[in-house]
This record gives sequence, structure tokens and C-alpha cells, in this order.
Amino acid sequence: MSAPPVVDLPIEDERLAQDVANGLAAVEKLLRSSVESEDAFVTEASKHLIEAGGKRFRTLMVLLAAQFGDPSAPGVVPGAVVIELTHLGSLYHDDVMDEAPVRRGSPSANARWDNTVAILTGDYLFAQASDILADLGPELIRIQAQTFSRLVQGQIRETVGPRAGEDPIAHYLSVLADKTGSLIAASGRFGALLSGAPADVEERLSRACEAIGVAWQLGDDLLDVASTGAQSGKTPGTDLREGVKTLPVLYALAAGDLPRLSALLSGPVAEEDVDEALTLLRAHPAMDRARAELAAWVDRARDDISGLPDIPARAAFLALCDYVVERSG
Repeated sequence: MSAPPVVDLPIEDERLAQDVANGLAAVEKLLRSSVESEDAFVTEASKHLIEAGGKRFRTLMVLLAAQFGDPSAPGVVPGAVVIELTHLGSLYHDDVMDEAPVRRGSPSANARWDNTVAILTGDYLFAQASDILADLGPELIRIQAQTFSRLVQGQIRETVGPRAGEDPIAHYLSVLADKTGSLIAASGRFGALLSGAPADVEERLSRACEAIGVAWQLGDDLLDVASTGAQSGKTPGTDLREGVKTLPVLYALAAGDLPRLSALLSGPVAEEDVDEALTLLRAHPAMDRARAELAAWVDRARDDISGLPDIPARAAFLALCDYVVERSG
């Protein structure tokens, strides 16, 4: 019998599943204690998104990567907490920039309080992550700084948009690699380094995790168009309503073969036009092109994972690659 799913991923090896479940519990405990403050309001605001839930996807990457060394090494759980705090801090800032009213099914911090509280809470989480990181050594501090630099640059480039003459599709994919892939790459690198895994394993895990991160986001792009609300957990066409040009949209615009669709996708789609835009986009070859791009990123990940030592964690990473493809439809 298979072990219970962990973070939506069915881990076949029962011992690995138990190790990961124990690790997730330890991370959750330290995550919550790490944001405790003498000021009750700071604690409440900091725990707002922690208590809203989430898949802890990056934590899973750290814990699986640590299996290639000593997964019980003392730095593994704190390292995973650093990654999770960085991710959560970025979400507080994202919600301000996006003026998002909801996050993980609950009112966002900026909606519950205001933008100032949300920004400062994100800053507080980054500070708490740095405090933990200081005990993990200069190598980890450097990786975190380089990762954070990529994350911020990706966000800036997304906000500004492609430069004159720049291919919008290449720009979009590079933004995904920086804004999403970089922190997931750091998750794999943290797990490998903190567990004492060999250097070549660390490099493979970093590259594979970045590719998985980009593919995961491309899967979200496809789900926003192709899924029902029950499948994806969010209203289909959300990106279209907000005027976000995801990969299927960019491919459709580049093709320019359906003037009506191009007109609809040129900016935010009006509510009364969303169903028509979704119908036209779902039938367009742009969807298959986007699926092919996702598959190419997953294949990159598989190539690196296949060169890892043959232990249950390698099988779990390969199963994750399959899952990323399957969830996108």
C-alpha cells in the first residue's frame, strides 16, 4: 500500500513519506515560533498567511533534496524555514502590488489591514529569515542573497515589461525563472548543502528544482484557461480578467490568426467577454504550444534527476515531474 500523499505528491516509499511528514511537522513548528514577537499585533499579522495554509511546496523540495545527504542534519529544518519565510514575505508584497483582496481563500493582509502593514510584515518575515540564516553560515547567506536578487529583478522586469524589440515570450519565461524558479532552485540547493550531499548532486538538484518551478507556474497558466473552478481552486480566466499575459495568451497573440481573440486578449478581458475568450483560447494551438513548453522544462528536470543516486527520493522527484505534467491537463 502506498504511503499517504504529502503535499499532493504520493510518495511510494513509506519510510521516505514518514521522514518527509516528520520534517514538515518540524518546519511548521519552527516556522510559527520564528515569527513570534513581543508585540501581539506583529505576531498576528505575521501568522496571517502561515495560518491560511499552503502546500509548503518549497519545504518539500528542501526535505527531499536533504535525502541525498544526512536528512537529520541540524541545519535542514531551519534552512527550510528560511526558504518558507522568504516565500511568505514575498507574498505579502505581491498582494500589495497586485491589489489582491484574497490570498489562499482568506482576506489578504493588505485587505484585512492596509498596504503599509502588509509591506512591513513582509519585511519582518525577511528579517526573521535572515536571523535564522546567520547561524547556517556564509555560503547559505550568499545563496540566499543571490536568490533574493533574482527574485526581485524578476518582479521588476515583470512590472516594467519587455524592452523594445525584446521577444515577449522569451521575456516571460526569463521572468518565471527569476521570480518563481530561483527560490525553488535555492530550496534544492539548501537541502543538499545542509545535509552534506556531494557538490555534483547539489548542482543537479538546483537545476532540476528550478526547471520544476518554471514548469509548475506554466501549469498554473494552463489551468487558468483549461480547468473548471473545481479543478483548479480558482475562477477560470482570472489572469484574463486582470490582463495578465501568460504563455498561452502570448502564443495566441504572436499567431495573430484570430482577430477577435487578439482583440479580446489585448488587455484586461471584460467580464461579459471572458467565456468567449476562454472558448476561443481553449481551441487555439497556443494551448498545445504552452503544454509543449511545460513538457520541455519537465524534461530538463528529469535529465538532471536521472543522474542522481538511485534512492527513494530520486523516485519521488521523478514522480513530481509526472505530477506537474498531469495537473496541467
